[in-house]
This record gives sequence, structure tokens and C-alpha cells, in this order.
Amino acid sequence: MDEMVRLAMAKWPNVPHCYGWLALDSRGNWRMLDEHAQALNLAGDKIHHHALIGFINRNYDVDAQGNWYFQNGPQRVYVNLAATPFILQLDGAGNLVDHTENIWPQVDAIWLNDEGRLIAQYQKKIAQLDDRDLAHCLALFKLQGAMLNDEAWQAWMSDSSLALEFSYAGKTLPVQRLPSEDLAQLFGYCSQPK
Repeated sequence: MDEMVRLAMAKWPNVPHCYGWLALDSRGNWRMLDEHAQALNLAGDKIHHHALIGFINRNYDVDAQGNWYFQNGPQRVYVNLAATPFILQLDGAGNLVDHTENIWPQVDAIWLNDEGRLIAQYQKKIAQLDDRDLAHCLALFKLQGAMLNDEAWQAWMSDSSLALEFSYAGKTLPVQRLPSEDLAQLFGYCSQPK
């Protein structure tokens, strides 16, 4: 957290929290939800200002109830999550990088849900892979020891006895199945803080 944010929190400890004005979409974009977007349940405007994105990323945190927020000076701006608290993308060097621009040095657990969404865990972080990067990640998977292709992918989706593995940063993990139910409940975070 930025030092100026810590100082502002100490100086103005009782600033009311803000809800419904900031969202993280399923591709790792921060979105501003004005009154019009909130009223019509729209995605909101994507934030493009690089310095503002960096400020939000550095001051992004979670409270004890699993509500993710951006600490904006003395005010907590709670975040609506379209997917998971973190969104992963694959960079040009083959690293998994979350939307806060942190490289994941490893993955501790990996799941695929029945909608084909890749969910990863590193320490206490839960992330969904940006859907645009799933095809690029196919080289990280092996089914029954062989490289994954479309036919093998479909076979695994329909046959739970087949062993699918994911290799990243020198570590190979079994890919677990995950139902497409509420990820927030399964992993203990709130997608729509109130």
C-alpha cells in the first residue's frame, strides 16, 4: 500500500466506504461504474489511465469478510468482481501475470470448470485465466502424458477418469474439475460487496 494512502487513512479514519463504483472484469480491466451504468447493470467504462491503474493495483486488498477493495486515500472503494479477485494473462515469456502486474512464480492448485474456465491458486490468491489466453496455455497441459489437442480436450471434458496435468515453473499439478457454480462461495470471496 502506498505511504500517502496510509497517512490519509490515519488523518481521516471515518470516511464512508464506497460501493458499486468500481469493477474488475473477467479480462483484468478496471471499470468505472457511474450512476447510469449502475442503473442499467452495464459493464462500465474501462479505465485507461496508466498511472491510475497502477495506483489501484498497488492499493488493492481484501477485508476479513472476503470483500476486495481499492484503498483510495482514506476511503475504501469496494470492487465488484466479474470472475475472481485476480485475472491471469500469459505474457510473451510464458509467465502467468495477474492483473496487478505481478508474475506468479508458481501455481499451487489448478482447476478447469465445465465451461472451460481455468482457475488457479497461488498461496491465498485465486485467479481466472483471461479467456483469450487459454489457447496459448495448451502447451502447459498434458493428457495421459501426451500433448493436449482439441480432441484430447473434449475427451477429458467427457471422461473424468482421464488424467490431465498442468506444468508451470517446473511444477506439474493434476488438473481438478470444478463445477460452474458460484466460485465466490467456493473460494471465500464476495463478488458484489454491499
